[in-house]
Amino acid sequence: MSEGSRGGSLAFGQVVIGPPGSGKTTYCHAMREFLGRLGRSVAVVNLDPANEALPCPCALDVAELVTLPDVMDSLGLGPNGGLIYCMEYLEANADWLRDKLQGLRGHYVLFDCPGQVELYTHHESLKNVFGQLAKWNFRLAAVHLVDSHYCTDPGKFISVLCTSLSTMLHVELPHVNVLSKMDLIEQYGKLAFNLDYYTEVLDLSYLVDHLASDPFFRNFRRLNEKLVEVIEDYSLVSFVPLNVQDKQSMRQVMQAVDKANGYSFGDQEHRSLEALMSAAVGADFHFSSTLAVQEKYVQSQDKAVEEEVMDL
Repeated sequence: MSEGSRGGSLAFGQVVIGPPGSGKTTYCHAMREFLGRLGRSVAVVNLDPANEALPCPCALDVAELVTLPDVMDSLGLGPNGGLIYCMEYLEANADWLRDKLQGLRGHYVLFDCPGQVELYTHHESLKNVFGQLAKWNFRLAAVHLVDSHYCTDPGKFISVLCTSLSTMLHVELPHVNVLSKMDLIEQYGKLAFNLDYYTEVLDLSYLVDHLASDPFFRNFRRLNEKLVEVIEDYSLVSFVPLNVQDKQSMRQVMQAVDKANGYSFGDQEHRSLEALMSAAVGADFHFSSTLAVQEKYVQSQDKAVEEEVMDL
């Protein structure tokens, strides 16, 4: 009997990845609640051995196998080295993970992963764990969360694009990039371009020109041009905006992920989704989430300008 056949029937889910502070744990529990309302049996699996303050109980916690504080204390490692060791230990004990996951068959699984960027750009252990999950008949999509405030800084946004592209190429899973915390983006300043410029990753030469207006970045124009060429040559990176408080936004992300991992919902779930969205917006939802978020962002900026004028 092959390893894949021992895994049983197909299971669908998401591996939620991204830098520290991008909102992975918040996303997992918000998506669990959202999908639960549609009738899906959802389980959250914590694969982050450094996550000691889980907001809600998880169906499975890697802390039962290994924790970062224990590794740091026993081996004298720092946080980064300790986290890499934990992932290597998880890979070496894949049988433990497989046995634990057997009890979650029939569930849609959200894997809450660590926040160390190296684990997704060049280290092999977590990538190999994802490969094992595929052999056990899990059909997964990688949901890569990036804090939306990076859009307000062109230099940082180019770095985010490079990191996202590197992650997509290394992890080797169907991939959905998400700009998280869209409800907070106006706190970080005005965007240089419309929001769809960032979500669709349009002509990046404008971004290079914008950077060149800064005396510091002017010296690195050639480097930025080459980085942009790499991103555009692959033509893989785009983003879905996310506000976990907004059902419209959650729906947009859910549909993108369902398309990526192959999950197709039945008539009953479709009716539940339409009922949920009708309750949320008072009518059928026909416009894109990006345009909706952009409209809210523009309104908040206009209001801020009006308040400044009134103060004068």
